[in-house]
Amino acid sequence: MKRRDFIQQTTAATSLLTLGGLGLQAFSKPNHSKQITILHTNDVHSHIDAFGPDDGKNPNKGGVARRATLIDNIKKENPNTLLLDAGDIFQGTPYFNYYGGELEFKLMSKLKYDAATIGNHDFDNGIDGLYAQLPYAKFDFLSANYDFSNTIMDTHVKPYKVFNKAGLKIGVFGLGIELNGLVLKSAYKETRYLDPIEIAQDMSRTLKENEQCDLIICLSHLGYYYGDDSKKVSDLVIAKNTKDIDLIIGGHTHTFLPKPTIVKNVNGNNMLVNQVGCYGINLGRIDFYFDNDKNKTATGKSIIV
Repeated sequence: MKRRDFIQQTTAATSLLTLGGLGLQAFSKPNHSKQITILHTNDVHSHIDAFGPDDGKNPNKGGVARRATLIDNIKKENPNTLLLDAGDIFQGTPYFNYYGGELEFKLMSKLKYDAATIGNHDFDNGIDGLYAQLPYAKFDFLSANYDFSNTIMDTHVKPYKVFNKAGLKIGVFGLGIELNGLVLKSAYKETRYLDPIEIAQDMSRTLKENEQCDLIICLSHLGYYYGDDSKKVSDLVIAKNTKDIDLIIGGHTHTFLPKPTIVKNVNGNNMLVNQVGCYGINLGRIDFYFDNDKNKTATGKSIIV
């Protein structure tokens, strides 16, 4: 692609967002004491290889090997980095048809993903098929609103996890979309869907008050937004009806955002919602900067792989 277009798409969001405040500040290199980098993907759908040069929509884009190089370079720049995925890891290429998810989990483990949530297509081989691939995943699955207590996945999925980076506590929790109507009942069996707004309110309170987290992230497979008339819960709806969440990393709707969306939460404070499309074409990057009083600012962009 043209160098000009590449620069425009990989340097989006050159503003410094004050989280918990009301304004944007002009960006200059932040002079803060600590930096946490969040890298993320969503809806990769078993796309292991890069798109070919003759692909009509995404020529020479994507590919796990290229993503690995990007991730390695960013982690060398800032070791205080988390790598997260917002679900729909499975289904979309013959790799899934043949290996059933084993290859996807093995490669994500080699890339050193820290956590992922579960998308509806991750049930495409049934809950038993998902369970069978868990030994290949060297990272945690997080979902707070799927109750797996009467299924084979019981105890294998956590509602949240707290990570420690640079002396800061980062709480991450997961939310999944309602499976009824998207997935056959025989595939998800006795998995119970809990109200994502109520769960998000509970999780953010738990992570803020009980776990004393400095940064709170929601890994969501609810979808970015379905319109004002829709009754479907989305990331923007979660953002507006909760507090204490700093970032929602989304999936499901394959929404390509050049930079994170700034949303006012229930208290009128800034938070971020981001999603980077699908098929591993983009890698999301959000940098959080903390001053000595742990006040947060952030920048974000989408990097073409």
